[in-house]
Amino acid sequence: MRLKFQWLTVVIGFLSVAGFSQSKKSTIIPKTYVASKTATPILIDGDESDASWAKAEWTALFEDIENNIKPKYATKVKMLWDETNFYILAKMDEPHVWANLKQRDTIIFYNNDFEVFVDPDNDTFNYYELEINALNTAWDLFLSKPYRENDMVVLNDWNIPGLKSAVKIHGTLNNPNDIDEGWVLEMAIPWASYKTSYFDQNVPADKFWRVNFSRVNWEHTITNGNYERKKGADGKFLPEYNWVWSPMGVINMHEPEKWGYVYFSSKEGKDSFTIPQDEKVKWELYNLYRTQKEYYQKHKVWAKSITDLTKETISIDHKILKPILENHASGFNILVKSPFSNQTFVIRQDGKIITK
Repeated sequence: MRLKFQWLTVVIGFLSVAGFSQSKKSTIIPKTYVASKTATPILIDGDESDASWAKAEWTALFEDIENNIKPKYATKVKMLWDETNFYILAKMDEPHVWANLKQRDTIIFYNNDFEVFVDPDNDTFNYYELEINALNTAWDLFLSKPYRENDMVVLNDWNIPGLKSAVKIHGTLNNPNDIDEGWVLEMAIPWASYKTSYFDQNVPADKFWRVNFSRVNWEHTITNGNYERKKGADGKFLPEYNWVWSPMGVINMHEPEKWGYVYFSSKEGKDSFTIPQDEKVKWELYNLYRTQKEYYQKHKVWAKSITDLTKETISIDHKILKPILENHASGFNILVKSPFSNQTFVIRQDGKIITK
């Protein structure tokens, strides 16, 4: 996934200037999913025939991360949960299933992979990433803040304790002489791995977390019977495809405010979830935050009023927002009182949302 290694000098050349561009100002509407509680633990073996999975619905097919181009191959996900684990089943169509990275915490997205992003408290800080390839090799990371702030933010040595994952290949792995159907990845991520303290009761029963999934897929070539990423005429690797559950509008997974909403229902049978109106208020704050960043890039100073950022009235469902911009010695705050809950939301210059 592009933008993964701002913090590693060995791969700085891999990043393109375009990869750091801010998102378009049009609001991205995140996807939603209701994950039901399963009464019986799931055997993690990569087999989707488990009776519990039959009760869960598939997500819509993944989309291109940036635009409306239909992905070459289909990807979809199911989710369940219990008091111990967050269960994920990913099914990926792929006529050439290959992988060659076997060491944990290596750069897994240099192979085709499947990626999980989780922000439990929805403040875009302190979130988690997991990548797995068709060899079931994992790379798990903790990020204290999004890459956009140009800080050393990644804890690469962090591992998910108790992670269970399994891959089932529908075809033959690393065999270029046949055509495969694809691969299925099944995993159980313990809630305990997301705890912030020993006594943290963080099982999200009847709550939502921000979640997204990405599938990285490369053009390939065959060299001496082995799969390799394909290079262009300039000798550089061709860019990867990034297919995601909830589109981002830019080639960057590290804007957690755009991730999907997964609601963990404890209700027996089907349940529904509607994105709270206050979340839409936060979306508008992030739009202003990005505009303020762009203003600084152009003028080398922060804007001093909201009218410097937009002349348009900001409204949600006919309710007008009245954001206030405050400048201070180290940056800025933008705050707005929600017309729906009367809570005040503040976004700082580093992109973190605070609720008052």
